[in-house]
Amino acid sequence: MTPQAVPATGPIARLRRALSDWVPIRPLAVRHRRRIVGHLLGLGERDRYLRFGYAAGDAQIERYVAGLDFERDEVLGIFNRRLELVAMAHLAYAPAPQLPGRPAMAEFGVSVSASMRGRGIGRRLFDRAALHARNRGIDTLFIHALSENAPMLKIARNAGAKVERAGSESEAWLRLVPDTVSSHVDEALERHLAEVDFQFKRHLRELRRLRAHLRALKTRLFGPGKAA
Repeated sequence: MTPQAVPATGPIARLRRALSDWVPIRPLAVRHRRRIVGHLLGLGERDRYLRFGYAAGDAQIERYVAGLDFERDEVLGIFNRRLELVAMAHLAYAPAPQLPGRPAMAEFGVSVSASMRGRGIGRRLFDRAALHARNRGIDTLFIHALSENAPMLKIARNAGAKVERAGSESEAWLRLVPDTVSSHVDEALERHLAEVDFQFKRHLRELRRLRAHLRALKTRLFGPGKAA
């Protein structure tokens, strides 16, 4: 008798789907400046233009990274298995109090390495940045992008943002719902899992290095292809 297939519903199925779609997004700090510079310098000319709104040169990118305020803003990153920074988002908060009646705002910017395109990385970083902004009491998420930056504007529209185009530039405004106990738990869990993932990758890298070192030592002592 052929067993009937079990419907892919229920908490276990939902957890599996969530994990298959999950991407570890980790907060970045001052110690990550070198990795951030490396990521941004690795962007092509076209990608730099879309990210910054102008053809940013190496020196301009280095000045941008040097000016990042990790105490005030939130900088998020995604690392690959070699611990290379392959995507990052900058959530910049207004440095001065807003005018009465004007919602508190944060501006979102994102960059993704060419090798990671087409995987929804930008959307995931946007969602995580929006969650963090909500939990800090921010009412509005703001995006300033070139009108030709279709992927960025698509992310904003899909999130429900109001997009206004003015010639070659566009602005998107997304009103955020208030934070809840659940939203704080979600962010704390995301941070914890991303840290676990990073440390796991770091230990794997060290094991690979140790294995390569032992292999090289064995070759020097016994010659290639010879066992100890």
